[in-house]
Amino acid sequence: MKIAVKVGLLFALAWIILKLVLFATLSGEMRYNVQPAILTNIFFLLMAITVGLYLQKRNATEETSALGDIKNAMSAGVPYTIIVSLFIFTYYSKIDPDYIKHQISERSMSMEKELEDPAQLKKIKATNEDFEVMTKEEILEKGKDNLKATFSAGATMTLSMLGMLVLSTINSIFVTVVYRRIVFRANKSKA
Repeated sequence: MKIAVKVGLLFALAWIILKLVLFATLSGEMRYNVQPAILTNIFFLLMAITVGLYLQKRNATEETSALGDIKNAMSAGVPYTIIVSLFIFTYYSKIDPDYIKHQISERSMSMEKELEDPAQLKKIKATNEDFEVMTKEEILEKGKDNLKATFSAGATMTLSMLGMLVLSTINSIFVTVVYRRIVFRANKSKA
């Protein structure tokens, strides 16, 4: 197995452990704050790519092209993305399904408040042809159904995977450029 893949898997495991520690230690409203976990996930993905490509280039016996470096960087980012996305699905469907219920209830309450305001109700009805003939209760029910689909574990996993794949690609290109222009270029000029 390539060293970059191992690094990606190690960073994925580290993030999973961190997420489980946060789940076990946080309570109340802090438990529903996903910003620290998301930001740490982005950072760990970048670090997996950075460390994986660095170790891969250090251990390489022959010169690689920029495209080869991007591929090696992606070989750290893609396993990370897959493992973390599968964990996110498991986490929100089995470990902490209350998070999804909490999000749906919060959004439902804000929808109810919006629908109580006649001006907001008029705006909402103007945004969708179907809403023009519906009552407040019907609009609320349709909105709750949409929220259940949006906040499902499967939808969260899919959006996470897509986002992390885009980040993996962008970070792989960026890290490759930095390594080729700055880090490993300086090593070549010393030799």
